[in-house]
Amino acid sequence: MSDEPDQPKKTFLYVIVCAAGIVGDVGKLITAAQERHWDAGVIATPQALGFINVQAIEAQTGYPIRSAWRTPGEPRPLPPADAIAVAPATFNTINKWAAGISDTLALGILCEAYGFGIPTAVLPYLNSAQAAHPAYRQSLDRLCEMGVLIRAYEPHRPKAGSGADCFRWEEALELLTPQLPVRM
Repeated sequence: MSDEPDQPKKTFLYVIVCAAGIVGDVGKLITAAQERHWDAGVIATPQALGFINVQAIEAQTGYPIRSAWRTPGEPRPLPPADAIAVAPATFNTINKWAAGISDTLALGILCEAYGFGIPTAVLPYLNSAQAAHPAYRQSLDRLCEMGVLIRAYEPHRPKAGSGADCFRWEEALELLTPQLPVRM
């Protein structure tokens, strides 16, 4: 028996990252979550792995980055999610998710999150040519109908650079916080 009082369970955030030029700054979101006394684990789309510093993120979170399915019997490397932030969310991921396509671990987790009732926030990141495609608006509408929290986003011009200066990583936490139970 320990003399220490029970520590409250920390909120565990899954940070799902997609292949976009700004994803190398995902540590900003992890830092913001940790400042709120949340724990975080990262799930990357297969293409996003080439855009991030895996060792640095794993050192920051204390968890391995997940990108592939576990084999049967393999232990779960991350605790269950209390909340999910998809940042940056690309055109491809948004449209596949809304269509119910589960061909990567990241998409599989997102598709199941709806059924589990896990609060999920999305910070889109795409260019205006992609945003003009009718499937994108339909996908956002479908995700909103599912209760997904989507921040308003002004797409950047195609071939005009990243727009990383305007990307507010902590906005995912601002969207999620009111959806979470208060921890004692």
